[in-house]
Amino acid sequence: MESDELIAILREVRERVRARHPESAAEAGGIALPDLEPLVRARDAALAKVAAIGTVNPRPGGFLNDVAQRLKSFTARALDWHVREQVVFNRQAIAAVDAAIEALTETNRALAALGSRVAVAEELKDIRDHWAAWSAEWERKLEQNEVRFLRSVADLQAAYAHRADLMDANYRDALRTQHADFAASLARTASDMETRFRADLERLKLEYEHRVDAELQLIRQRLQPGTAGQTGVPAIHPGLALPPLDYSRLALRFRGAEEQVRAKQRAYLPYFAGCKSVLDIGCGRGEFLELLREANVSALGIDASSDNTAACLGKGLAVRTADLFEYLSTVHKESLDGIFCSQLVEHLAPERVPAMIKACASRLAQGGVIVIETPNPECLAIFSTYFYLDPTHVRPVPWKLLEFYFQESGIATVEVRRSSPAVESMTALEGLDARFREEFFGGLDYAIVGRKV
Repeated sequence: MESDELIAILREVRERVRARHPESAAEAGGIALPDLEPLVRARDAALAKVAAIGTVNPRPGGFLNDVAQRLKSFTARALDWHVREQVVFNRQAIAAVDAAIEALTETNRALAALGSRVAVAEELKDIRDHWAAWSAEWERKLEQNEVRFLRSVADLQAAYAHRADLMDANYRDALRTQHADFAASLARTASDMETRFRADLERLKLEYEHRVDAELQLIRQRLQPGTAGQTGVPAIHPGLALPPLDYSRLALRFRGAEEQVRAKQRAYLPYFAGCKSVLDIGCGRGEFLELLREANVSALGIDASSDNTAACLGKGLAVRTADLFEYLSTVHKESLDGIFCSQLVEHLAPERVPAMIKACASRLAQGGVIVIETPNPECLAIFSTYFYLDPTHVRPVPWKLLEFYFQESGIATVEVRRSSPAVESMTALEGLDARFREEFFGGLDYAIVGRKV
């Protein structure tokens, strides 16, 4: 019957709402959340009344009961057209209450999230205040120790000079020599002590800064759910399981410090001279974005790692956390006059590389420049050194294949630049024939430069 189906539907809705919404008032981050239980109970009472519409009250058995029940059933069916609008209204009223409960619950969740962010922000402020207080106190104590040390040295020198003046003139020449030697030795000792003291101080300072950086990284992970145990991992093609590792540490250890990367990428700056809108795909720690900023070139970087974008934002760079295909789909066609992409295509599945080149070409204006840097598979040394150190590398991409993708997308190849000669990091290659070494152990990386025709 329709009433039984309605009761079943209402019971299911009630169970879903009770499972999703809090039963009592809670508190999150110091913010008291409103209690939705009275509203849920009132809704349940209304559901019970809706379920009773159209039912016939039971009576004791007998002839009179049968007549009364038949009469009531006939009357209920006869008045069905009259109460139909009331039933519809009741259902819509219940739906409105459900919507109100849903909206209030979302409000509670937003308040809880806001409270958590406020608590984390206060914790970060406490860490910074503690570091500032500790640093000031440490500098003050260092200054006091230096003053005491210098006073002690001065007192020793004065006492020694006074005793020397009291001795006989026959010994003064010898004593002067000994005094000079002692003074020089004392100066060397003092210098050595100061050097070791400052070295220890610098070591303690670095250890404390590393500890603060680790705490800040943990706080960022708390603010971004879903990244625990896997920080800074770049986006790879679907279906590839990523290892639980700190990708930013991996990049620092095997790719090199930021200063080294900037020095290497500075050679690409002339290609972007005069550009007004450059996109850095897979910007990483923002080395090339910093170079473009120094050259007064307007640029935006995108990266799939929220840790990388957070580091770039801390440097004042314009970056976004985004998948490259999703972001390129939002960029207007022919709106860019420069695209830079370093050490990324080797992370993509083979079928996604031409798709990326095609998407980039459609967003480049006529005459726009594109530079793609990647490990050089012509150099056999990459397979025995760093290529397989990165577990997210899929396969190397030969420059001739990239050039073919360029031509298919309407981009003319301007130059192929090889960099990072293998002989600089593998001195054993110096004994090979120069021509053979250049052919099979040349640059560890290459960059292909193209312009849209």
